[in-house]
Amino acid sequence: MVIAHIEEAKVSYILLEWTEFLVRWLHVIAGIAWIGSSFYFIALDLSLIKRKDIPKNAHGEAWQVHGGGFYQIVKYLVAPEKLPSQLTWFKWEAYGTWISGFLLLILVYYISADLYMIEIEKFDISNWEAISLSLIGIILGWVLYNFICKKTVNQNNTILSIFILLVFTLFSWLYFEVFSHRGAYMQIGSMLGTIMVANVLMIIIPGQKKVVKSLLENKTPDAIHGITAKQRSLHNNYLTLPVIFIMISNHYPSIYATDYSWIIISLIIIVGALIRHFFNIKHSGKKPPYLLWIPILIIILFSVYLSDKGKPNLTENNESSNLIIEQIPNELILASEEIIVSKCSMCHAKEPLWENMERSPKLVNLENISDLIKNIEGVYSQAVASYAMPPGNVTFLENSERKTLYDLYHLVNKL
Repeated sequence: MVIAHIEEAKVSYILLEWTEFLVRWLHVIAGIAWIGSSFYFIALDLSLIKRKDIPKNAHGEAWQVHGGGFYQIVKYLVAPEKLPSQLTWFKWEAYGTWISGFLLLILVYYISADLYMIEIEKFDISNWEAISLSLIGIILGWVLYNFICKKTVNQNNTILSIFILLVFTLFSWLYFEVFSHRGAYMQIGSMLGTIMVANVLMIIIPGQKKVVKSLLENKTPDAIHGITAKQRSLHNNYLTLPVIFIMISNHYPSIYATDYSWIIISLIIIVGALIRHFFNIKHSGKKPPYLLWIPILIIILFSVYLSDKGKPNLTENNESSNLIIEQIPNELILASEEIIVSKCSMCHAKEPLWENMERSPKLVNLENISDLIKNIEGVYSQAVASYAMPPGNVTFLENSERKTLYDLYHLVNKL
């Protein structure tokens, strides 16, 4: 009976692992397709040239070579006089990216909200409350963004972008005050990703369908649909790099698990926009503004500084901060072992005590000093140089205890 239960648990764990992996794989594939087409069409749009011999009402033309052949591409800003018999729509790449991303949000964060979203020291909320706050933010982010854009369409895009940046900086701060560091980072990424796909679903595609309908009815399409679609498409283009940054950031705790991560998100949005702006100008055929890389580098270096500044304060409330570890190695080892047994081994054990956890995360066991020394690099990265572990600080690892692990890390590296 026990053996059957163990085998059943292994099967369920393997199925969950494969499900998460396949959904993540789909997310990456769909994301590549969406981002690739987005980058291509922005570059294409900027490379168009107005020629005398192009069709009537055409906005511009571009000649390209790829795969051994030549392509002649003509763009109509509103629509051609007659609808072509075959029309390719670019939308499922965006929808597939969001659907798979939302499934990942459920599989990784919502199912384990108590580990990856909730930080009891900030707000002691239930899993359902955390999930509800996340969903409210995702919906509210789109509603506010869409409202701002509709009120400012055809107006100064720079002022609009600055205002939207300030709004999302406020959202970042609010969610970092409520959620764990990792949960807050993914929340902002989910909000930005939702805005991008909602632009396609709610604005760009419906506008294009109205243009098609007008053509079928032999009416002149309203130019506002093309203007609005171009604005939202441009926003998506500038948001792409920051969203990708957030997607891969959960592998680097020193970036997302610090006190100033909410500011770093806003800075990365600026960096991503500046990088895209550089390439957009380059694709337009104008002289690339190489001096733009100076503020990009400065902002990145400032982000690095903030991530270091916001790491755990290892000297705060630390009674043993003046101890010289070489003189008391036994005490240091005993103290370190006590920390991992009381604060880490409930999950990182051969038989984890955490509910519904069949095996230790990443198969890292921390049940004794030998385990700790073996995995000291990972412990330093996750629990000393950042607040990534424990997730949401669920076991209340104190800064003084992180300092003890810091001391052990440096002692081990000297040996």
